[in-house]
Amino acid sequence: MLRYIIKRILIAIPVFLGITIVVFALVMSMPGDPFTGMLDPGMSAEYKQRMMEAYGYNDPVPVQYVRWLGRVLQGDMGYSSTYKARVMDIIGSRMNNTALLGGVSLLISTFLGIPAGIWVATHKRSLLDQGMTIFCFFGISVPAFFFSMLLILLFGMTLNWLPISGMITPGANYTGFAHVVDVIRHMVMPVLVLSLLNTASFMRYTRSSVIDVYGQDYVRTARAKGVPRWSLVMRHVFKNALIPIITVISLQVPSMLSGALLTETVFVWPGIGQLNYQAVQNRDYFLIMGIVMVLAVITLLINLIADICYALVDPRIRY
Repeated sequence: MLRYIIKRILIAIPVFLGITIVVFALVMSMPGDPFTGMLDPGMSAEYKQRMMEAYGYNDPVPVQYVRWLGRVLQGDMGYSSTYKARVMDIIGSRMNNTALLGGVSLLISTFLGIPAGIWVATHKRSLLDQGMTIFCFFGISVPAFFFSMLLILLFGMTLNWLPISGMITPGANYTGFAHVVDVIRHMVMPVLVLSLLNTASFMRYTRSSVIDVYGQDYVRTARAKGVPRWSLVMRHVFKNALIPIITVISLQVPSMLSGALLTETVFVWPGIGQLNYQAVQNRDYFLIMGIVMVLAVITLLINLIADICYALVDPRIRY
């Protein structure tokens, strides 16, 4: 098992280096330069040129990449021209908010989608199965921003039950339990949006995987021997159907962090998605590269955890 984990880590290293090259190349190919937003518009062109020379912006691209990668490996991702602060400090202050929103949504989606997928798989072609299939198509097909607008119109403006933007009520200065309740009220609608999309995906893939395993010969033999349905499903079917489910969950975690862009923007949630949107708008190069790099590292770690889970579920994989 240890050799397997070391092998997966070694494979992740060149993947990480490839990501850094792609990120650096894409950001450097953007029009403009990272110093436009940092300097006074009244500064002369000669002064701007001297600044670019001092910071090495006119150096060859490979030299700039090696210099930037060296700083990244030391935890220094540069300075944000928009927020006038270190990139890592800005990302750290926003990542907690996105992790809160995405973590709650992922837990809800997992505990609703997977059991529901197992249930409808064991009642194939029933009325419940058909209803859940319609729900899955609805959840996968409806755009996140459209569903967000519907919730804002219904719960925020028509019924006036929930706040429509932000993470806390401006000027309220709640403390203690009142602050927690205030944050939860602001979380309800964005969590509903993210949970709907992911619950539909988890249910769909779980149903498909369980149905595929449920038709195997050893399952039919166990059923013929009189093994109770739920004992059969949980002890034999579900374990062998876990690999596709683990894959879907591992794909949803980074997509929740990066894909929450629209949801966070609509609800003005101060997370990494909204930060990324603002960084692109302001051409904050170092902040864009920092966000993408952090998300890339998280994705690599999630994939590594998924590979380890594969080996635990099916010992044949590590051999």
